[in-house]
Amino acid sequence: MTAARPTFSRHRWRSWLLAPVFGALTACTSGPSGNISLIPANQIASQTQRTGLPTQTVKWEHRKPGCKSECPSIKLDSITFPTVPILGALVDHALAVMTGVGASGPPPYDTVAGYETYFWETAAPRDSTVLSAKIRYGNRNLTVIELDTWQYYTGAAHGVSATQFLNWDNERHRVLGLADILEPGGHAAYVAALDESYQAWLARNPDAQRDPETYRRIWPFQPSDNFALTDEGLVVKYGSYQIAPYSAGQPELLIPYAALKGILRPRYLPDSARR
Repeated sequence: MTAARPTFSRHRWRSWLLAPVFGALTACTSGPSGNISLIPANQIASQTQRTGLPTQTVKWEHRKPGCKSECPSIKLDSITFPTVPILGALVDHALAVMTGVGASGPPPYDTVAGYETYFWETAAPRDSTVLSAKIRYGNRNLTVIELDTWQYYTGAAHGVSATQFLNWDNERHRVLGLADILEPGGHAAYVAALDESYQAWLARNPDAQRDPETYRRIWPFQPSDNFALTDEGLVVKYGSYQIAPYSAGQPELLIPYAALKGILRPRYLPDSARR
């Protein structure tokens, strides 16, 4: 019997699927230790290459076996970590879970290989999936990975994309959640700082400026915990339709470190922002 086709609702299904996965990974150990300060921006390239975790590329493109005409396809452009196998396994697992199968429950697979088997059994002729993972930022103590999925379903008006950041503590071998990097009781201040960045983003957004009141009503601000520690500040990324129409892609808001003093734990602030 053929499995039911996935259904989607403004990417809420992705948050529902990913929340328990990253929540469990974040909770696997106690809070972080040590000083995980970010290196200065003028040193990022050389420092990242010299002290970041070594990676290996995992890249392939497959069409449905035995298919001769229009064929469903999967493309993978990912990374693994020879010195930290658990991180490579986590990336593989997260990419698989990000594909999702609708609101009926968790997917019947937990690896990319498992997803591929499922996909060949359920895909229509023009269905296509692209999975990718890359280093967004890295230094001796921190590895930030950007996970991306894009899926097209036969007959749809356009593909569906999503991004999830994974902030990895190299020392403790664990994923960092928002609660790990914020000062105790700092969530409300974080949301306020994020809202300020959102307002600045609106001011630069031509679509929003044409009719600000309507834009804010249709696409109101909402907090997100999909963050990436970078050399410039905290990058927070949104899925399509969350704070903007599909044409806007997946917006990114940057909270500069200067605005996070007293909100972010000192170990995650660069030296320049601590003064």
